[in-house]
Amino acid sequence: MFFFFQAEDGIRDYDVTGVQTCALPIYVAPGDLADDRALDRACAGADVVIHGAGLIKARSRAAFFAVNEQGARRVAERAEGAVLLISSLAAREPGLSDYAASKRAGEIAAQAVLGDRLTIVRPPALYGPGDSETLPLFQLAAASPVLPLLDPKARMAMMHVEDAARQIAALAGLASGGTVSLSDPRPQGYGWREVFQTAANAFGRRPRFQRIPNAALSLVAMTGAAAAGRSAPMLTFGKLRELTHLDWSVAPDEQMSALPPARFNLADGFLHTVQGYASSGVRFRKPPLQQAI
Repeated sequence: MFFFFQAEDGIRDYDVTGVQTCALPIYVAPGDLADDRALDRACAGADVVIHGAGLIKARSRAAFFAVNEQGARRVAERAEGAVLLISSLAAREPGLSDYAASKRAGEIAAQAVLGDRLTIVRPPALYGPGDSETLPLFQLAAASPVLPLLDPKARMAMMHVEDAARQIAALAGLASGGTVSLSDPRPQGYGWREVFQTAANAFGRRPRFQRIPNAALSLVAMTGAAAAGRSAPMLTFGKLRELTHLDWSVAPDEQMSALPPARFNLADGFLHTVQGYASSGVRFRKPPLQQAI
């Protein structure tokens, strides 16, 4: 389902719930990326289209490309004005996974249609209250006496989803063209130990750490794929290659200085995320002698 809004006085600052905060009118066009009429209705009269629909898990390469490449092209063909394509930092490395390849292909397909009317936005790993994909990280940090470590040389940029939404909204007003990568206040990224320890800090814990070799992760990916059946597995070999890639940092020339600064550092963002999970009813398991959130 497509949701879009129009603002007579331009793009305003807003957070994840900003549609209500700014009292912007919302128009709904039911449909999907294969529905030409719905796409026409969603794009009609829009000065800027923000295209954020995409697959992050799929059973096949074809399923990824059907949404992330062909869907991006179809939106581009129907847009009357500028388009912000929400891609991924993974698109920098299309050889790592079907997901990364499909996101890069979506960028290329939209660029071929739109030229300088296209702005490509590459967020890093996103997290925030309600996100089901990062919930397992916090569940592990809350309950496990030992947390895993991957290669200590690896660095990955991260970002709270509210900061990403705020910067994307600002980009919609700039209509800059080109490719822009996003990050929190640490664009050089975080190591695995810092990520897991910061997550554990949100629960007041100081767990031990254990280095996990890539071969062990490969076994987990193989087992998960076999157990997933018809559903898309959480950890595939492609996702494993993404996780073990050493450089997901964001360089200065990939960023745009005119965007509003991120409000959440990793510690504040993780704490806000855990509080959001808890307020929505998520109960975290706890190690002995500790209270659950």
